[in-house]
Amino acid sequence: MATIIVTGATGFIGGWLCPLLTRQGHQVQVLLRRPEQLQALQAQCASRGGEASRLHALVGDLSQPGLGLASTPTADLVYHLGARFAWGLSRAEAQQVNVQGGLEVVRLASAIGARLVLVGGFMLENRVHQRQIGIDPDHPLDSPWARIYDRVGAYEASKLEAHYRAVALANELGVTWAAVHPATLCGHSETGELAAAQPLQALITNLAAGRLKAIPGSAAHWLPLVSVDFLAALLAALAQQPFRTGTSLLALDEHSPDLAGMVAALAEGAGCTAPSRHVPLPLLKVLLCLPGAETLLQTRRESLAFIRSERYDTTATRHFASAAGLIWPDIRQAIVRSGRYGSTALHRTT
Repeated sequence: MATIIVTGATGFIGGWLCPLLTRQGHQVQVLLRRPEQLQALQAQCASRGGEASRLHALVGDLSQPGLGLASTPTADLVYHLGARFAWGLSRAEAQQVNVQGGLEVVRLASAIGARLVLVGGFMLENRVHQRQIGIDPDHPLDSPWARIYDRVGAYEASKLEAHYRAVALANELGVTWAAVHPATLCGHSETGELAAAQPLQALITNLAAGRLKAIPGSAAHWLPLVSVDFLAALLAALAQQPFRTGTSLLALDEHSPDLAGMVAALAEGAGCTAPSRHVPLPLLKVLLCLPGAETLLQTRRESLAFIRSERYDTTATRHFASAAGLIWPDIRQAIVRSGRYGSTALHRTT
C-alpha cells in the first residue's frame, strides 16, 4: 500500500476521495492549515466507509512558499485538489493559491520522488473556448494572461494557467504526472449530497426561490456534469495502478442532459416548477453587467462560461473506467437526487 498526500481534502471532492483511499489500505496525509480540522475529517471519513485511523494531518498552506511545511514528508503519490474557488477573485488572490500553490506541489512531488495527480477542469479539454479567449493550447505559456484574466475572471483563468504551468514544471523536473479534468459536480449519485459552495447548489437555490425565469442559452447548450462519487472513484483508481506521464482523463458524463433537461431534473427533485423559455447567453451577459444585476439574480457572469454547446471526447476515460471496473451512475437520477438534497438543505438553513 502507498503513502499518499492530498491537498484540498476539506473540499467536496477530497471529502469523498479520502475515504476511498483509506479503504484501499493507503496511509493518507491531508495538507491542512489548521490541524484541528483532522478530527472532523476523520469522523467524515468513517461515516463514508473509510478507515479514519489511516488519515493523518500534514500541516501546511498552499499560499506559502514551500507549502509552509516544517519538514519534508515522504509519500509515493500526491493528489493536488486544492484550489481557491470563488467568483469575483482578484488575479493576485487566484494566482497565489491556484497557480503558485500548484507549482509548489509539483516541486514537493519532485523532491520526494512521488507521482502526481493534477485535478483541473473540463474547460482544459475545450480548445475552441481556449482559442476564443486568447490561449494557444499548443503554446499556452505564451498566452496574454492579463487579458485572459480580465475576460473570463480570475478563477477560471487561474485554473487554466495553473494547469499549464504545473505541467511544464513537472515535465522539466521529471515528475510522473496524470491529469483529471472534472465536469461541473453534481451531488452523490445515491444520496444527492451536495456541498453548499458548489455551483449546482446556487442553481437549485435560484430555482427554489423562483428567480430562474428562463434557461440560459439555447436547446443546444448544456452544463456537463459528473457525480462526485464517480469522480472520487476515478481518482482513487489511479492509486491502484501505474500511469504514464501525460495521462489525461476527462471526468465528464456524456449522458448529461441539455441545460433544459438538467434544470427540469433539478426542479423535479426540488419539488418546484422549471422554466421552459430560453434567454440567449449574449443577452444574459449584457443584463448581468447592469449595476446590481448579479446580486439581484444571484448569478455571476463568470459562471456562464461553463454553459457550452461543444461536445467532448471521453473515449480515454471510458476505457480507463471500464478497465478499473467502475460503473457510471445514472446521471439524471443523480441530478434529481441533487435537487432533492439541495432543496432540503435550504429548508434546514432557513
